[in-house]
Amino acid sequence: MTDISTVLWDVGGVLLTNGWDHAGRADVLAHFNVDKAEFEERHPEANDAWEKGLITVEEYLHRTVFWESRKFTPAEFLEAMKAESRVLDNTALGVLENLASSADVDLGMLNNEARELNDYRIETFGLRGYFDFFFSSCYVGLRKPSEQIYRLALDVLQCEPDEVVFIDDRAGNVEAAAALGIHAIRYQGVSELERELATLGIEAEVV
Repeated sequence: MTDISTVLWDVGGVLLTNGWDHAGRADVLAHFNVDKAEFEERHPEANDAWEKGLITVEEYLHRTVFWESRKFTPAEFLEAMKAESRVLDNTALGVLENLASSADVDLGMLNNEARELNDYRIETFGLRGYFDFFFSSCYVGLRKPSEQIYRLALDVLQCEPDEVVFIDDRAGNVEAAAALGIHAIRYQGVSELERELATLGIEAEVV
């Protein structure tokens, strides 16, 4: 078996709650009494550009919420968006911490997230202390499951696919990585993740 040199991690659904998913959006929209159907119609195109770093949060909010006058401010809305980020109930942070402490492999983020939320999550949850690399969509202009984001990571890392493990909770993202020969693990809980890593020669059991 080829030695694994690098483990790449998704964040939302593996370590933390998703930054701005359907459930989080519903909570914030209800809090501010914003029409959900109208927002969701405007969200996909604006979110794609925002997560690729092509527009700022101000432009995203202008397109989705503040295209008309509101009784609340963009800053208030953004704070509510940030508050949706929490440690996942079944988080793999303990596994990540063990790998970071062992220094046996390099660790990187490979996630879809808009810059303002991504930077907030990295700072608030101390993720900079674990990761060596940050292949976030907002920094590289690519989003999973596009194969280009995985190829970019391999190029930057100067790794062969079978030297890399990728962990994500979404089947489509895992399948896209696996199609390139990356060891792709779908996150379904800490115990299963530990077992799958162990089969690849990576010991990261949480005691």
